[in-house]
Amino acid sequence: MTTYPEVRMLIGGEWIAEGGQGAMQVVNPATEKAIGSAPKVSKEQLDAALAAADSGFAVWRDTPAIERYRVIRRAAELLRERAETIARVVTLEMGKPHAQALGETTGAADLIDFLAEEAKRQGGRIVPARSHAILEQRVTQEPVGPAVLLTPWNFPINLPAKKIGGALAAGCSAILKPAETTPASAQMLVECFVDAGLPDGVLNLVHGDPAMISEHLIASPVTRKVSFTGSTAVGKQLGVLAAQGMKRFTPELGGHAPVVIGESADFDRTVAACAATKFRNAGQVCVSPTRFLVARGIYDRFVAEFAARSQKLKVGDASSDESVEIGPLAHAGRVAAMTELMKSLGGEKGEIVAGGSAIQGPGHFFQPTVIAAPSLDSRLMVEEPFGPVAGIVPYDDIEEAVRIANSLRYGLAAYAFTASLDESHYLGRSLRAGMVAINHFGVGSPETPFGGTGDSGFGSESGVEGYLGYTETKLVTVAKAGA
Repeated sequence: MTTYPEVRMLIGGEWIAEGGQGAMQVVNPATEKAIGSAPKVSKEQLDAALAAADSGFAVWRDTPAIERYRVIRRAAELLRERAETIARVVTLEMGKPHAQALGETTGAADLIDFLAEEAKRQGGRIVPARSHAILEQRVTQEPVGPAVLLTPWNFPINLPAKKIGGALAAGCSAILKPAETTPASAQMLVECFVDAGLPDGVLNLVHGDPAMISEHLIASPVTRKVSFTGSTAVGKQLGVLAAQGMKRFTPELGGHAPVVIGESADFDRTVAACAATKFRNAGQVCVSPTRFLVARGIYDRFVAEFAARSQKLKVGDASSDESVEIGPLAHAGRVAAMTELMKSLGGEKGEIVAGGSAIQGPGHFFQPTVIAAPSLDSRLMVEEPFGPVAGIVPYDDIEEAVRIANSLRYGLAAYAFTASLDESHYLGRSLRAGMVAINHFGVGSPETPFGGTGDSGFGSESGVEGYLGYTETKLVTVAKAGA
C-alpha cells in the first residue's frame, strides 16, 4: 500500500503546510476517493514566493556554471533513487499504470541530466570584428530572470522536470505551480533539488487556484519568463497576460496528431505500435496519435486489427493491479466529454467499431474506442479528444493524406509509417508540425527539441532549446581606448 505524503508548499526554502486560502482535496481518479489534501496559496504567500525567487535569482545567476551543473546532476541522481516511490504516488494521483509512471520518472532524470550539461556547454561565441579598433565582440546567453512554471496533471514529473531543468541550468530562479490534482508528485520532484543542495529561494513550489496564481505571478514585475503546458484556450489567455508585461512566454499547447500510414509500411509492426501508443495514458497525451490516415489498399484490414487490439487492452485501477494497461481519465468532466463526442458520431460522422462507452462503477473510466471513416468535418477530426478515442480515415494518394493532416491549426506532432524512402522524405518536408516522426513515435528524447506550431504553441523545451529558452542574447563589444 502506497502512503500518500503530506503535501506542502516551498517558499524561500521553508516547507509550508498551511495555505492562506485553506486546503483542497486530492482524489484518486480510479476510485473517486480522497487520498489527501493540499494547501491553497494566498496572494500574500505568492508575494513571498516572488520575493524569494527574486533574491534567489541574484544568488543563482552568479553561481559558476559547474556548480549549477553539480547541484542539478545530483537532483537527477536522487530522482532515480526515489523513482519507485515517486511513480507509485503518480499512479495514485492520476491513474497512470505503474510501468508508465516509472518510465516517466526515470526519463525525467535523463532530461534533467542533459539540461545540466548545457550549463557547462553554453559559453557564448566571439564574433570577428570589421575594424582593428574593435578588440572584441562577445555574444553570451544571460539568464532571463525569475520564471513562472505552470504544468498540467498528465505528466506530473516529466513536464515540471523539463521546465525546472532548463531554468536552473540557465541560471534562473523559478516558481512552480503544478496541477491541483497532482501536487505530491511535483513536491517529490522539488524535494530532489532541495536535497541536492539548491540554495533557498531558487526553486519555489505553490498550490491552489490556477487562475488566481497565474494572473498574480505573471503580472508581477519580478517575473521575466512564463512557461506553460496546457490547453490552447488557456495558453492564449496567458499569452495576453505575458505580453502586457513584455514577459518571455513559451506555451506548449494542444495537439491533434495525424498518422499517415502508407501501403508499403510493415503492417504488423505499424498497427501494433499505433494501438499501443494511441491508448498510452488513456490517450491523455498532447502528442497522442489521434487521426489515422491509412492507404485505401490496407484500410479495412488496418481498422479490423486496430479495433481487435484495442479491445484486448486491460482497463482498471493501476494502483491496485499492475497488469492494468489503461488507467482512468483525469476527472468526471473528461468522461462526460468523451460521452458527448460519441453522441456526435453516426452516419457520415463515423462508425463506432470498438468501445464507445463509459465503464460503469467507481472511477473515471472510458473504453478504448475506434471510429471508422469519420467525416473530415466531424468533431472527432476537428477537436482534440484528449482521451482514448482514435479516428481512422482512408486516403487514395499521399498528397491527399498530407492535405488532411495539415487541415487543422494544430501543429505539435505528426507521424508516418512507410517503407518508401521517397515518401518518408516527402512527408518529413510536407507535414506541418513542430515534430515529425517516421516509422516510430519517438518525439520526446532529452537531446531533441519538444514544441509545436500554430495553435499548438511556439518555442521548444528539451534539447539545447530547453536551455536557451531561459536566456537572453547579449552582445558586449570593446574598442581600443581612445579609438
